[in-house]
Amino acid sequence: MARRLALSAIALLALAACSKEAEKAPAAAPPEAKPAFVPSQTPPKRKPGLWEQRVSNGDFVQVSRICLDGATDEKLSWWGTQATKDICEKNITSKTTDGGWRFSSVCDMGSGGKTTTSGVAQGDFDAHYQIQAESSTVGAAAPQMNGTRKMTIDAAWQGPCPADMKGGDMQLPGGVKINLLDAMK
Repeated sequence: MARRLALSAIALLALAACSKEAEKAPAAAPPEAKPAFVPSQTPPKRKPGLWEQRVSNGDFVQVSRICLDGATDEKLSWWGTQATKDICEKNITSKTTDGGWRFSSVCDMGSGGKTTTSGVAQGDFDAHYQIQAESSTVGAAAPQMNGTRKMTIDAAWQGPCPADMKGGDMQLPGGVKINLLDAMK
């Protein structure tokens, strides 16, 4: 049961926001001119501490808590790049004009299944952020995995991590605790 919950948690992270920063270099300015302002294309990092995440798809809401430190956020970013880098053929993240982040990915979920995910993230990533995503899976060996799903992740910073949680620890409904970094190995 714990293993299935761990895999579900990783799958939610992957489906929620599997993406990667679009790499763009600013154009070089002439030596005598000041360089033009180029907005950052580096997606924000979440504030270290305890985050409560409410994942909903319209039919259910699952509440979990995750303890993040800098190293964990590097490995488990809000858009899922690191957790899925070896299975995604496309990962793109770009800043929107209203300060949010757009992302899209195409990932091989194994057994011939392919998942396409796209969405938008908004928020300050210090106290709150929200992700709206839609994913579509085709060709999965388990028929229940195929189809299109919409999901919202609403995350709020709760404060420092409690003494009984370390970076990567996630507390799932029912009090089950897993470490996402260990589950990725």
